[in-house]
Amino acid sequence: MVPTAWHARRPGAGSGPVAAVSGSAVSGRSTGPAVEVEHLHKRFGDFAAVRDVSFEVARGETFGLLGPNGAGKTTTISMLCTLVHPTSGGARVAGADVVGERGKVRSRIGLVFQEPTVDEYLTAEENLRFHAELYGVPPASLGPRLDQILEMVELKDRRHEVVENFSGGMRRRLEIGRGLLHSPRVLFLDEPTVGLDPQTRAHIWTYIETLRRAEQTTILLTTHYMDEAEHCDRIAIIDHGEIVALDSPDALKAAVGRDRIEIAVPDAHGAIAALDERLGVEATVSEGMVAFYVTDGEEFVPRLFAESGLAIHSVRMSRPTLDDVFMAYTGRTIRDAEASAADHMRTSPHMLARHR
Repeated sequence: MVPTAWHARRPGAGSGPVAAVSGSAVSGRSTGPAVEVEHLHKRFGDFAAVRDVSFEVARGETFGLLGPNGAGKTTTISMLCTLVHPTSGGARVAGADVVGERGKVRSRIGLVFQEPTVDEYLTAEENLRFHAELYGVPPASLGPRLDQILEMVELKDRRHEVVENFSGGMRRRLEIGRGLLHSPRVLFLDEPTVGLDPQTRAHIWTYIETLRRAEQTTILLTTHYMDEAEHCDRIAIIDHGEIVALDSPDALKAAVGRDRIEIAVPDAHGAIAALDERLGVEATVSEGMVAFYVTDGEEFVPRLFAESGLAIHSVRMSRPTLDDVFMAYTGRTIRDAEASAADHMRTSPHMLARHR
């Protein structure tokens, strides 16, 4: 059974490459939500990448789009950043329309792409100065702002060093600092820690939290890491281009409200039938194990061995996690979904045509 319905709205709550900023991106502040998305759709030929997506992000909130690769996260962010034109529907970012006011949107946001975009042949400071020039940051305020950003991302002592010598984590910190240099109202982070080791990922999140508090910036990010989504005030779980659940991480896990049981058996499909017939449990195959949910796992496990009649090699019980939430809404784990998406991308006529 899928948990109760989600609510997309928060409770209580020129078109050139870059438009110049007068003073900073502070101009154009609005009193409404930082991001408003209404029935957004995007199709690439016959392929529906984003389907009827709607949500709001409050000012100062950290909001995450959680889903497997190929779920539509990056396409959604690309539309909100005016890099991709919606097929239908609409959105407003920092008070500006993403179709009719693209220049205003671009002047009011910061964007950290999934792929590295800093120039490795320039120094850290040169990268920031180039960005400041594009965004029209006033020269009189640029020096203090550079010092502030470099200190926040702990690169002040490396400001004159070429980026080619930086580690992956240092480059990512520089990109995040660059995204904040012009004081955007909304910072978009597309898979901000992809490809980094766990320790560096944890450090990057420390910087993100520090920067958010210091800058009072709204953050909208995409991720397929469950632990990363835990840092968000709210997350929208997206699958096959649709939002299937939206709430705080704790509320989503509480909505599942059951323990996850995984068993290793010789015949997974036979075990699924036996569990349904003898114990009234609906199970699925997940990562080679038979998985299902019960209200009280500690009480259920003895019944499992006594009444199922199965040759159980091993059993594992866990409390609800965001992966369990994803499975409750989609019927598979996020890793299974990514494997399925990869197979689809390899065999899709649309994707094959793009690579001919």
